[in-house]
Amino acid sequence: MQTGEAAIARLRDPAAKVSSHYVVEEDGRVFALVPEARRAWHAGLSWWRGHLSLNDRSIGIEIVNPGHEWGYRDFPPAQIEAVIALCGGILGRHPIPARNVVAHSDIAPERKDDPGERFPWERLAEAGIGLWPGQAPEEARALPPIMIGEDGPGVRALRQTLRRIGYRVVPEGAHDRTLAVTVTAFQRHWAQHRTDGVADGETRWRAGRVLGLAEGRVRGA
Repeated sequence: MQTGEAAIARLRDPAAKVSSHYVVEEDGRVFALVPEARRAWHAGLSWWRGHLSLNDRSIGIEIVNPGHEWGYRDFPPAQIEAVIALCGGILGRHPIPARNVVAHSDIAPERKDDPGERFPWERLAEAGIGLWPGQAPEEARALPPIMIGEDGPGVRALRQTLRRIGYRVVPEGAHDRTLAVTVTAFQRHWAQHRTDGVADGETRWRAGRVLGLAEGRVRGA
């Protein structure tokens, strides 16, 4: 939708058959639409860490922004502070692992691109919400990229890493269009320097780092 007002109207329309637990406007106002104990219909066909139908096991927050279709822009500070406060309250009520604080684009890469590469996930992680990998060392950034169409051990390792993080990725095969869509989703969240599905050294290092943080093998800065 082009405006928050239009989005809320749609989310409240029974005929639309879509809903979310919360909406956060650009000025920081928070609208509670569905009780957390009840299912909201925001995820659709989705997958994360082996679970289908994420509507059944998630709390959905819609964050107002024109998006890639209508003039994607930075999220205002007041809005992000409201998101942080809202998420902090949710995490205080529910034992949600940091690795399960994810984007719509993570759970449905083929269909969704929100909240997108301008969303400040690093700022949320600093506030104790979700994971952030940090900056890759120079030697990692200097590694040659894995291009779409390539195959080999590097592609297999990338597939395994993304699978273990939580994405729905088959274990074998070349770096095809489907994998590129998933890599792009990862980049929108955790490697925002590019969003083209090309797995450069920075992207691969960050994927390994996210997995290490998720599995408790490394500690955040």
